Amino acid sequence: MKKLTLLIVLLALHYLPMQAQPGKGIRWSRDGQAYYKATESGIESYPLSGERSAVRIPAAAFHGLSVRDFYFSADEKKVLLYTNTKKVWRYETRGDYWVLDVATGKLLQLGKGKPASSLMFAKLSPDGSKAAYVSGHNIFVEDLQSGAVTPLTTDGTRRFINGTFDWAYEEEFGCRDGFRWSPDGKSIAYWQIDATKIRDFLMIDNTDSIYSFTVPVEYPKAGESPSACRIGVADIQTAKTTWMQVPGDDQQHYIPRMEWIPGKNTLIIQQLNRKQNDSKVMTCDAATGKVRSLYEETDSAWIDVKSRWDDDNIAGWDFIRNGKSFIWVSEQDGWRHLYNINTEDGKATLLTPGNYDIISIAKIDEANNTIYFLASPENPTQQYLYKVSLNGGKAERITPANEPGSHEYKISPYSAWAIHEFSNAYTYPVSENLQLPAHKSSSHAVLNAITKSAAAPNKPEFFTITTVDGVIMSGWMNKPAGFDPAKKYPVVFYVYGEPAGATTLDAIGAGRNFLYDGDMAADGYVYVSMDNRGTPLPKGRTWRKCVYRKVGLINARDQAMGTKALLQKYSFLDPERTAVWGWSGGGSMTLNLMFQYPEIYKTGIAIAAVGNQLTYDNIYQERYMGLPEENREDFVKGSPITYARNLSGNLLYIHGTGDDNVHYQNAEMLLNELIKYNKQFQFMAYPNRTHSISEGQGTFEHLSTLYTNYLRTHCVPGGK
Repeated sequence: MKKLTLLIVLLALHYLPMQAQPGKGIRWSRDGQAYYKATESGIESYPLSGERSAVRIPAAAFHGLSVRDFYFSADEKKVLLYTNTKKVWRYETRGDYWVLDVATGKLLQLGKGKPASSLMFAKLSPDGSKAAYVSGHNIFVEDLQSGAVTPLTTDGTRRFINGTFDWAYEEEFGCRDGFRWSPDGKSIAYWQIDATKIRDFLMIDNTDSIYSFTVPVEYPKAGESPSACRIGVADIQTAKTTWMQVPGDDQQHYIPRMEWIPGKNTLIIQQLNRKQNDSKVMTCDAATGKVRSLYEETDSAWIDVKSRWDDDNIAGWDFIRNGKSFIWVSEQDGWRHLYNINTEDGKATLLTPGNYDIISIAKIDEANNTIYFLASPENPTQQYLYKVSLNGGKAERITPANEPGSHEYKISPYSAWAIHEFSNAYTYPVSENLQLPAHKSSSHAVLNAITKSAAAPNKPEFFTITTVDGVIMSGWMNKPAGFDPAKKYPVVFYVYGEPAGATTLDAIGAGRNFLYDGDMAADGYVYVSMDNRGTPLPKGRTWRKCVYRKVGLINARDQAMGTKALLQKYSFLDPERTAVWGWSGGGSMTLNLMFQYPEIYKTGIAIAAVGNQLTYDNIYQERYMGLPEENREDFVKGSPITYARNLSGNLLYIHGTGDDNVHYQNAEMLLNELIKYNKQFQFMAYPNRTHSISEGQGTFEHLSTLYTNYLRTHCVPGGK
């Protein structure tokens, strides 16, 4: 549940969990009393106490470089500057790196002889004397004093990848940075991904030259074995790699997590089987490669990885007591809870008992024997800060009771200060610095914002509805301006419904349609969204995982039965003007609702939808649906293409031909099926646009106009 201020909008744009642009996170000062920010003046220090900011490093020291991000060494004597960035798939993870010596002002470019914008994930060694980076799918170490560059790997290619990841690992696990300095700085542990056996999916570019050309992406679709993966430890002096002896077939498992145990020459890894329902934590002797099993858990559905509960960040391991144990998240008792795992014997101790879910870990404050985490036991559409003892016990809410909505906390290294961000459905995002655990702020920014916004017109109303199946769904409803309960109004449903995201959070964006060109409330629409079973709300494991092998069936039925219940309950909803729309996973949901429940939904707008589950990547689709070779019929039953013959309403289908995520082939497969049954519909292909359909001059304006005109034409606005 990331970046609540933008979540409602952003979830529309991706089939998978939203992840923030890497970099530009909080850069805390060494003492935890301030944070750093790159500005036109240079790198400025902003005291959390509210004192005036001060320039830590003047812009003149950058010699004209445009700084995209920066990282201080542990002693703050050096700063790593990230510039001239380029995208790799979603994110700007390639660029140029420079090292600035703060005392002398000396500026050194890393990898000077390598192509521009080719370096990835540069990191200074623990003592600040060296830097390591990936370039051309190989790992290099550069001595900052002598300038000597040592390649630790030399066999990297587009499909044989050292120190970073292939498309599927990046998209589905959030894995990007694929190497780690050892605590003593004498070696580097890294991933090697062998995608040479993975078939390329060829996208066709028809717009960038007179002759079309193909764009290959190594893309393992559902039913295909994953890329082989292994972990190596390279000695900095000899460049020799020792491979960790992780058991199992390399092409039938995943290793999404790997870190060094503090103060030891030992790695800790998480291995998932291909079905992702068996998780093993192992320790690896970096010198010998020998592996020891430490902790294992299984699930009849699937097991989520760390990025789900830790701010979408797969990196890092929550060690405590100098690496003698670590904090782990598990749903083994039916709720998402925190456990303390001993690194010697693997013993697990429950820390957060009770019938509620933790949403994410905010901070482990070992000095004060406290874990801060986000949760909302009473209302699954909101989130608040709680704390619990490292010894476990009853959780205590820290967020004040008079601040309803969704809260994020970026807690400083020593946990005395936090940057508190807040919004709800009618309050625009506001930020303040406060002291913990008292939640003391001198600005009162949050309360002032709530008070100011409380009287906002046309606020969305939150509701719960019980379906004929006994499922209790949460939702919001935004009514028309000048609402008259005696009239009947068209209703537009915004859907997502996949395990990757929720749409009904009480955060800014709820009740707002970013794609509609105009004011839906002023035009006379009722706008509604509901979260079905299978969405990642904090409502327990059963809520989230009952859709296993039933995605496209259970979640679609929940939406349809929720809609029927609303139509029966509220006489002002016009059943003859019922529309539904969604993007990506929401596009798939829209198609399933239009095809499986044509008697309910009269108009649908589906964007970038997965029409055939067998076309999507293996990590995502197999996690939630199993393996096609074992239960292919489930993939077929959950796919919209199976029910296309049932279309009877108005359908607008939209897809980008350059979509590397949900491939354009979904559109053509679906078109063929609709054509076969003489189903009339409207289709729009956006040439060479990706999954976000954001590239190219005028694209968003065109998409918004197309969407709005179609909705107004086929689901006529206004009360009757």
